[in-house]
Amino acid sequence: MAPRLRVLAGTSASTMHPITDLVNTGTPHPLRSSVFEGSIIAYIKGFTDEHGNPRDSEYFHRSDREGVTWSIQVQGRFLVPFSSDDILFGNTFDKPLKLPWGTSAVLKFMNYIDPTLDHDLGSTTKPWALSPLVSTMPHMTHQRISLPDNTANDITSSPRTEAMSSTPFPPKTSLKDSTPDLYLTLVDESDDTASLSSGSSSASVSSKHSASSSSSSRLSSKSWRRKKRELRWDEKIAGLKNLNAGDSSKRRAYFASREKRKEVVFGPQDIITTDFCYGFISFAPSLALQLPGGLSFDLIKYWDGQPVRFVCCQRKGSRAAGEASTLDEEEDGDSDDPWGRVFWCIAIEIADDDD
Repeated sequence: MAPRLRVLAGTSASTMHPITDLVNTGTPHPLRSSVFEGSIIAYIKGFTDEHGNPRDSEYFHRSDREGVTWSIQVQGRFLVPFSSDDILFGNTFDKPLKLPWGTSAVLKFMNYIDPTLDHDLGSTTKPWALSPLVSTMPHMTHQRISLPDNTANDITSSPRTEAMSSTPFPPKTSLKDSTPDLYLTLVDESDDTASLSSGSSSASVSSKHSASSSSSSRLSSKSWRRKKRELRWDEKIAGLKNLNAGDSSKRRAYFASREKRKEVVFGPQDIITTDFCYGFISFAPSLALQLPGGLSFDLIKYWDGQPVRFVCCQRKGSRAAGEASTLDEEEDGDSDDPWGRVFWCIAIEIADDDD
């Protein structure tokens, strides 16, 4: 028999609040910190409430979610710009894990699902398994919004924007990849290329002037380099636009490249909605890990009672876009944590008898 579960959520491990009463209801729990604002919901198949009564959800009866046993959905925005390569998602733990035999098979399965996964689950201090959010999420949407003029210089203290409030969450139907505005997040460290991304016409004007004033049929070395940058920029835009086809496999394959992840920056204008949902963990009638090929683990035998924590966090030692130096220890998570500061997190733990 599966144990009764308790669920908590928040913007850090130390500030999480119980949301057990919201599980499977579709009611969002708000998230707010100096670097992130949004909402989170959780669905767990076979979940029972504090009285031991099952609490079902229509989410698990949708044809496109057949076989799914849990879902963690988040909608929000980063109030400070971060490279998509430095926004990670996965599991973190506060003490060593009691790993079962066959762990190598589990890790091979996880790497098959997500080739960008990095981990140290055998750590003798704080185990972890993290991947870039853009390459690991099975379902994700992105929308670029316009910000009110009065928030341009003080975005961290601004209220939730009207555009974000009008975006339905949770969505009435299952989330499918939709990223028509993703190309607008493209950045480049080159000043010339950056001017292209901002829509400046100075590059094209300069190029035309150079071509018209040249007595040679060949482009000058400078204008040729500029032309190559323009072509590369157009290719990057086309690559991101090609992802907007409702096919998450295209997005995940594209962002398997760290170079491509570094070219995308998410900030206050970017509304991101994700659905992290899978079916290889069952919660009822017993708690078990089930892998292809019939391999199964009774998780109760190995669960030592510490919370299973899903975390969206910053890469350790990385900088917010535009920062001149690394974050201080207070903002970059606890100094001995292998991960950086937390944007949001949700934890599942065994409920006490009096919960």
